[in-house]
Amino acid sequence: MTLRRWIAVAVLLAAAVTPGFAEQKVKIRLGTLAPEGSPWHDALTEMKEEWRRISGGTVEVKIYSGVLGDEAEMIRKMRIKQLQAVAVSGAALPRIDPGVSCLQIPLLFDSYEELDYVRDRMAPRLEARIAEEGFVVVNWSDAGWVHFFSKRPAETPDDLRKMKLLTSAGDPQTEKLYKDFGLQVVPLPYTEVLMALETGLIQAVQGPPLYAMLDQWFGLATNMTDLRWAPLVGATIVRKDTWEKIPPAWREEMVATARSAGRRLRDKIRTLGEEAVPEMEKRGLTVVHLDEAALKAWHTESKGAYPKLRGVYAPADLFDEAVRLRDEYRDTVGLNEMAAGALSSE
Repeated sequence: MTLRRWIAVAVLLAAAVTPGFAEQKVKIRLGTLAPEGSPWHDALTEMKEEWRRISGGTVEVKIYSGVLGDEAEMIRKMRIKQLQAVAVSGAALPRIDPGVSCLQIPLLFDSYEELDYVRDRMAPRLEARIAEEGFVVVNWSDAGWVHFFSKRPAETPDDLRKMKLLTSAGDPQTEKLYKDFGLQVVPLPYTEVLMALETGLIQAVQGPPLYAMLDQWFGLATNMTDLRWAPLVGATIVRKDTWEKIPPAWREEMVATARSAGRRLRDKIRTLGEEAVPEMEKRGLTVVHLDEAALKAWHTESKGAYPKLRGVYAPADLFDEAVRLRDEYRDTVGLNEMAAGALSSE
């Protein structure tokens, strides 16, 4: 055997015994609106580096931040394989499966603890539904509590009805939701919020305070209604056909690191979301506090709309399950508080 053939055999043997040597690169183009330097982008970068470590460099994630259109457009690109993954908010997730909307029912949740209780128990069903669409959820995240930001104070639902409200373009469920509340909606990409406020195309926009601060909405919509309208969730999703190119031995650890990053992100976003409001107040934001009558009006109208939302905004069975689990959590907390009170009185 010639020297050249000996070298060829040696290379083949090395490929056979060296872990990962013969693995083909798995390239994942991931789209997101999260700007570089934001907590959401930092979490994706952390996940990217962990996946590279676990795979020995075989899995390569490239993050495209805010350059591939709005979230609806990025999901479209993922469906046609121009992207292999997206990290998007709950404004766009229903375009993959409307079941996610059960986590964002207006005024259903009073706290993050309620949201976490419901989401943790519903996640397997939601992930199974998303898998049927050809995608894998690698983590869940939060964007914060949705509030209304407006040019004029909006203390009651009627106050908000007098203004044109931006809703996310390509989100017919939310558009219908707000129309059922009698609101004037203007569907636009969130990348056009500032332009729409400047030109008077809209007078109000809904979103989490941290978004409002980072994107500077509050400089034009200078009033924030002090009402936790709904949580805005998020998720990182990978095409199933891309995910299955990754050796099974790596996937479990990759999901574990992604979910760990997602939990840390949720904690950070919740803290930053609370801190954003006083920061914006220092720069001119007015927080419109609600008295008992105004708060009751919001809750009455919201609950009155639930029969219209059930089966339309979110599938009926998931809508009912979210309400049941929320009530279950409240009952559990109530019993625990009663037990604690009994102990303290002994």
